[in-house]
Amino acid sequence: MTIKEAILKSLEDLVVPTGAVEITDHILKNAYYKFGGKTPNSIVSSACGSFIKTGDVRVKRIKRNGTYFYYLAKNQDIIDVDSFGETQNEPVKKHGKIGNQKTYAEKDLHKLLSSYLKVSGTYTKTIPHEQSNNKDHNQIWTHPDMVGIRFQDLQNTSKNLLKAINPADTFKLSSYELKRELNNDSELKKAFFQAVSNSSWANYGYLVAFEISDSLTDEMERLNLSFGIGIIKLNANPFRSKILHQAECRKLDFKTIDKLCKLNKWFEEFIGQTEKMITANEPYYKAIKKELDEFCDDYFADNDDTEVEKYCKDKNILPTNEE
Repeated sequence: MTIKEAILKSLEDLVVPTGAVEITDHILKNAYYKFGGKTPNSIVSSACGSFIKTGDVRVKRIKRNGTYFYYLAKNQDIIDVDSFGETQNEPVKKHGKIGNQKTYAEKDLHKLLSSYLKVSGTYTKTIPHEQSNNKDHNQIWTHPDMVGIRFQDLQNTSKNLLKAINPADTFKLSSYELKRELNNDSELKKAFFQAVSNSSWANYGYLVAFEISDSLTDEMERLNLSFGIGIIKLNANPFRSKILHQAECRKLDFKTIDKLCKLNKWFEEFIGQTEKMITANEPYYKAIKKELDEFCDDYFADNDDTEVEKYCKDKNILPTNEE
């Protein structure tokens, strides 16, 4: 393991918010990482802080009595964070600059996005355009590159009550339009309004790009405020990706959803899996959830930075200057 992988594995084992010293002891006890002649506590403390400073969404920290305690973001719902202190997350504020080498394909970014979103409990599915577009070229801006679903994390009693009152409130559907780069105002507007068109049916619509010019900061904010489409900046380490602008929540457009199901079998299957989840009885919920996970896009385990680096190297997805 790398030192960061060892920290992630330790936080997975420990579950509760844990200080750097205790994390170090756990790594040493389980031989997760060989420190050699270096100072283990300093190395672990620095690496833990790096998760926060680089905006890595996998790890959060809270402060109590002047000491930082770290935990996995995915465990937040099962941890009484309020009893420890104030949650802190300090993502990087600047965008990366546009690189020169463009050898990766847009579809290669899908696994990065699915990995980033999975940390927050969102399941994603790529929706190939070919099936819809081959039928009618006028459908080119009808559905997005990827769709996502996130379920409300409620106790069984509350979940069943919400299902009975309004099943649509038990989940949120999102739409994602992916681009390799946004270099200028013209590219931004074209991609943005493509995202507007493709997401009219969903609760949330997002435009996602790996490289975004710094010159577009003000225009992105203006468009977001005017149309409610969110913007996500992908990172070569997907867990350091960040939402630059949040999407506005809207009601689902079931008429358009029905149209998209008729146009594209992948979208229809995705909606079918959604229906299974929201109507599942409790004894079958875990099995259907596993079926959904297998149906959706592949993603990186959130404790495997080595595999992420290998994938990006193989696909020629080069880190931006900020990394």
